[in-house]
Amino acid sequence: MQPDELAEAARVAMDAARTAMRIVRSDPLGVVREKAHAADLVTDVDQAVEREVRALVASRLPGHTLVGEEFGGVAADGPTWYCDPVDGTTNLVAGLPWTAFSLALAVGTTPLVGVVADAWRDEVVLAVTGQGVTLNGRPVPEVRPTHRARLTGGVLLTEWAAHRPWPGMAQLLTALADRACTARVMGSGTLALSHVAAGRGTGAIISEFHPEDHLAAAFACAEAGLAVRDESGAQQPFPDGGGILVCAPEAADELFAVWQEVLGSGR
Repeated sequence: MQPDELAEAARVAMDAARTAMRIVRSDPLGVVREKAHAADLVTDVDQAVEREVRALVASRLPGHTLVGEEFGGVAADGPTWYCDPVDGTTNLVAGLPWTAFSLALAVGTTPLVGVVADAWRDEVVLAVTGQGVTLNGRPVPEVRPTHRARLTGGVLLTEWAAHRPWPGMAQLLTALADRACTARVMGSGTLALSHVAAGRGTGAIISEFHPEDHLAAAFACAEAGLAVRDESGAQQPFPDGGGILVCAPEAADELFAVWQEVLGSGR
């Protein structure tokens, strides 16, 4: 991708983030509908955001493809966007202010741009390949608290597999507690990852990677210099299956060893 097209893609991502935050904060939820099951919800807000983002990408970047959480799509050989209009719809319906908009651009499995927007905190995390990560336009600090050199005393974020614990999750929570590491399960895998990219918490584990949900935040973690590992241990912000781990580099080996142990016990 040429530099001017990459720059325009970053601008489109930011415009999409602002649009998503506006809709989430102002539009009514409308009729709440079930998708795969009673705990898998979609609202008019989810669909309105994705429609707006699709129109924005189509008008500004013709030839780009978009794969969305709500209206689907198939990844192309060329530039492909992955969008989750509202990650944390259950929270949105319940009135809990912990949801995110996620949008990432990749060519093949190489991410180039990622944006995560938190409407409730008015925060936008933007990552552009080779340009690092910004939070509301300011570079994310590289200096992290010293306690992140180990799990003890830290905070680890994870998420349910839909509405259920993932295989090994209970063992993970016990292993973290044994290390005096606090776990948080808040209801948005996107935010779990992006808060680590923004320099908060020690790390995060998501049991099943989906690019619409997680690619933007995982890419931001990689651009921020964090360890971003798939289940094989490879540094990979776009795994082709399984889960994903992000962590401060100093604690990454310790957390990866715990993850591998609990995965083995849970399967």
